[in-house]
Amino acid sequence: MIDVAKKIHQEMLGAENILLVSHKNPDGDALSSGCALMHYLRQIDKNHTAYCATPISKSLNFLPLAEYYITDPLILTDNRFDLIIVLDSGDLLYAGLDEFLKNLDYSPIVVNIDHHATNEFFGHHNLVISTAAATTEVLYNFFKINKINIDKHIATCLLTGIITDTGCFSNPATTAQSLKIAAELLRLGGNLNLIQGWTLKNRSVGGLKIWGQVLSRLYKNETYDIVSTILTADDTQGPKSAGLPTGQAGAAEEVEGIANFLNNLGEGRIVLLLKDGGDGIIKASLRTTDPQINLSGLAKMFGGGGHAKAAGFSVNGKLVETEKGWQEI
Repeated sequence: MIDVAKKIHQEMLGAENILLVSHKNPDGDALSSGCALMHYLRQIDKNHTAYCATPISKSLNFLPLAEYYITDPLILTDNRFDLIIVLDSGDLLYAGLDEFLKNLDYSPIVVNIDHHATNEFFGHHNLVISTAAATTEVLYNFFKINKINIDKHIATCLLTGIITDTGCFSNPATTAQSLKIAAELLRLGGNLNLIQGWTLKNRSVGGLKIWGQVLSRLYKNETYDIVSTILTADDTQGPKSAGLPTGQAGAAEEVEGIANFLNNLGEGRIVLLLKDGGDGIIKASLRTTDPQINLSGLAKMFGGGGHAKAAGFSVNGKLVETEKGWQEI
């Protein structure tokens, strides 16, 4: 890890135009990883662009420099980047770069910084630590190895990734190392109150009503010991979401975290949340606390990925309610 971290730092120092990429529909870890690196690249006066293929959740607007993320894909074709750093993404498809890199008439260096066990090691340099609680934990080690100063802004970014990926230290991703690093980031000025206020204490009445709909559909399959539920497009786009002051987009954002919440159940070896976005695609989120189950392998069978205890995948189809219950067609 040390040699790879130093080599990546050398590439950053020698690059003229750097592209930072967080995966589609970025969570706290993906976005805060990019923001932490943006702060450092500003310190050393390196030309850089932060890109994400999908819009950023408003709940992450508190992150320092998050407003500089660009979602317009034209930024990829209108610029030449000699170094591309992909953050928190197991593959180039999830990062939204697969087709872009295939069609380039030049060859940028690709750096892959991640913590997913299903990572495909697609970079020229791969700093992937599957035992890390978050990609920001990997970045913390990167900064330490290269003797990079972690100020209060970088500390807040790095702490955000650890807190969101561990569910505020409540899920199996929490380790002695993640707790130790979090404590050090607090000492360096990481703003815990700010992070908690935006990521954990930001529910609205309208959003919780949608949670109620999802919870009312809980079903336990006794044969496979799986607890499942569904979230429909009507839940976030129809009348049920009208009570949200931020509208339909706000509803979609507020249902994030349901799968992690369901992992608190005392029954069922696996929790499955199916989300129908109304676009012909169903997204599945898997969670478990069972030490004998590795969900990343199960998700990979369906073209997805993730971690041993938290993973996901997508399939084509839609959810419909029938006399026999909800079915995928």
